[in-house]
This record gives sequence, C-alpha cells and structure tokens, in this order.
Amino acid sequence: MAKRKSAFVCNDCGSEYPRWQGQCNDCGAWNSISEILLSSGRETHDARRRGYAGQVAAQVQTLENIDLQALPRFSSGFNELDRVLGGGVVPGSAILIGGSPGAGKSTLLLQTMCKLAASRPALYVTGEESLQQVALRANRLGLPTDKLKLLAETSIETICDLALEHKPQLMVIDSIQVMHLADIQSAPGSVSQVREGAAYLTRFAKQHHIAMLMVGHVTKDGSLAGPKVLEHCIDCSMMLEGDGDSRFRVLRGQKNRFGAVNELGVFAMTDKGLREVSNPSAIFLSREDDPSPGSLVMVVWEGTRPLLVEIQALVDYSQMANPRRLAVGLEQNRLAMLLAVLHRHGNVQMNDQDVFVNVVGGVKVAETSADLALLLAILSSFRNQALPRELIVFGEVGLAGEIRPVPNGVERLSEAAKHGFTRAIVPSANVPKQSIPGMAVVGVRRLSEALEAI
Repeated sequence: MAKRKSAFVCNDCGSEYPRWQGQCNDCGAWNSISEILLSSGRETHDARRRGYAGQVAAQVQTLENIDLQALPRFSSGFNELDRVLGGGVVPGSAILIGGSPGAGKSTLLLQTMCKLAASRPALYVTGEESLQQVALRANRLGLPTDKLKLLAETSIETICDLALEHKPQLMVIDSIQVMHLADIQSAPGSVSQVREGAAYLTRFAKQHHIAMLMVGHVTKDGSLAGPKVLEHCIDCSMMLEGDGDSRFRVLRGQKNRFGAVNELGVFAMTDKGLREVSNPSAIFLSREDDPSPGSLVMVVWEGTRPLLVEIQALVDYSQMANPRRLAVGLEQNRLAMLLAVLHRHGNVQMNDQDVFVNVVGGVKVAETSADLALLLAILSSFRNQALPRELIVFGEVGLAGEIRPVPNGVERLSEAAKHGFTRAIVPSANVPKQSIPGMAVVGVRRLSEALEAI
C-alpha cells in the first residue's frame, strides 16, 4: 500500500506549506499550521462520482442566453432575514450563518424551515442533536411539524445521496463543523474536513439548484471557526449577534453575492422563538424622560435603511498618569483621533480625563457618520450639560476640523422626523433642498460651527 501524502495547512487562512513552520507567511498567525492527510486523485474522483450521480453535463453558454427566470427568489418567511439575504433566498445558493452558542441559530433556521415546508420540500439535517431533541424544540415553539423532513446524519456522502432521493428545494446543515467526508483522513471540525466538506456541499447545491443553509461555529474571539476559505466558497455569510442577558438578536450580513453587504436584521428572543422587529430604531431609543449629559441620538446607515441609535459618553477626572479611552460599539483608535481633533480645532483639552463611550443596544457602528455625534456627546458630558431630546446629529469629522457629508442624508433626516425629532445638526452638503416638515436642519462646515450651534 502506497504511503499517503500529507500537507501542512494554516487553520486561519488555509494556506498550504510543504513542511511545518511556526508562522503563516500569508496571514501572520503563529502556531496555526497543522498537518493533514491528502486523499489520492483516484479516491477523490470516485467520491465525486458517488456524490454527484445524475448531474447534468457542463455546457458552455453565452451570457445573454442564460435564463434568469429559472431561478426566482423565494421568501424565507421572515422579512428581516429576507432583508439580510438581499430580498429572499436564491435557489442553488450556499448560505452560512454563524454565531456564539445560545444565540439562536438553530432556532431561527428551524422556524424558517417549518414555515417553508408547507409550500416547498425542505430537509433539516442535524449532526449535533437527535431527532427527538429537534422535535421537542419545535413542539415547545408551537411550530407546524407535519411537513418538515428531518435527518440525523454526519456523513456528507450519505446526506447528498438522500437529498437526491427526496429532492428538497431547501436544506439546512447543522452544523458544518460536525460533518465529515469519508476520504479525508482527519477528525470532523479540522481544517481539511471543513474546507472540503463546505466545497462539496456548495457544488452539490449549485448543480441541483438546492438552497443550502449551513450553521457555523465561532471561536472565542467571535470569528468563524475553520479556514478562511470557508467564507470564500459560500455565497452569503451572516453572523447572529446577541448577549445571553439581552433579548434582542442582531443578524448582520458580512458577505452577499446577491445583495447589499452589512445589512442588518433585528430579532427579539421570546418563549415562542425569534420574532422579527420591524422598527428597530424604536428599541434602540428607549431613553429616560429627563435628558442626561452625555446622551445623544445619531442616525447610522445599515445596509439599505437608516437606523437611529443612542450614543452615551462619560467623561471623568482620571487618577492615572495615562487617562483611559474606552469605546464599546465604536473603533478605539478613531476615538483617540477625534479627541485630538476636538483639542486642536475646538480648544477642548481632555488630557487629564477618562473618556468612556458606549453605543446603546449592542449595535456596532463602523461608518464615519457617527463622528460629530460622538464629539458632541463627549463635550456634553465634559461640560455636564444635557443636550435637547429632540436633537439628531450625524456627520464625518476630518482631521482639519471640517465636517464632511455622508451618503443618504435626506433618508436619514426623514427617518428621524418619523420618530419625533425636530432639530438636526448635519453637514452643510447634507441639508435638503426642500425642507422637511416639522424639522429645523442646521448645516455646519467646521467643528467650531457645530459647537456654536449647540
């Protein structure tokens, strides 16, 4: 018997090396390279023949001759999930949903599958729970259980053979880390098993026009477990975020070949499963009746819609030689940069002050439209003067102290007006040509003008 070949693969990025080394040259990670056994070309060819029995031979076609009407989207039953997916589920697409343990990944997919099973054939494959455990959860949530087909299996070859027999239009793999291929001589969850298994299921889904939803585990730092190539081979990647002590869950799109990236969907965890929140701005604006210093509402743009969130700042005298700068929901380095801009162009010095910033509701803000609101909230806490409750602020702050415009300014102001805000401080370029009823918009060009406006 010939000796089987092996390779050394990075667990983080999937790069291969002829021998072991301490650091990956591509991603720079230390001690992330492990040895895997490679299957022979004959075994791989035979496995593909077994897994893709009955497939249609590949044909070369021109782009204009491809029929787009053959793959219409269909709704998942949740408007928030359809929003993150770009308008619905695309047949033949591979979708990966990750999240921390207990976030509600399996619950959300079970609710979705039970709804869709009434109108189209659906198959739920569980590798972590027994069939009785899945049925017990469905009964507890009060879901219809007469149409959905269940399968408890971890062998990918067996799953694909049964899928060819039952011909589902939608499949759930829970989870990809416990699935395995017989020709890969490594434990389930290893780099080679996750990489080859996800590629196998993705090819199978595209060739048979089956929408494939795969559940992915996360590491202790919150990133998806397995090689980075896992996120490259699938079509859509989503992350279900939410703390165990919070009843709200945020579904954030990280990659989408069929829609907008960084789209956001909000759900509420109840005793009957996840319920979608149609107006997420309302839950993030649960403010006190009396205005307090350091609190301000801003408008951020998440995917294809505006979202009103509250930002809070606390400035206090520091007893340490190096004052602390802590930001939750915002980038730490950008906070330090904006404090330098406030000192240089606003004549406000905080070298002896601790600055703490938090975005209410656990929302993570990555865009620069929160710069102006962040500085005004910090100044409000520093001066111990509350800002008006009806004030809304957004705008990017440059290093020269200028206030730069942000995209979709009119849509942001319209969303704020719907929630009762009557005054806004925005960049001059974002002032609408036609006035918004019930709202006074103040345009500013410099940071000094914004400080004077409040």
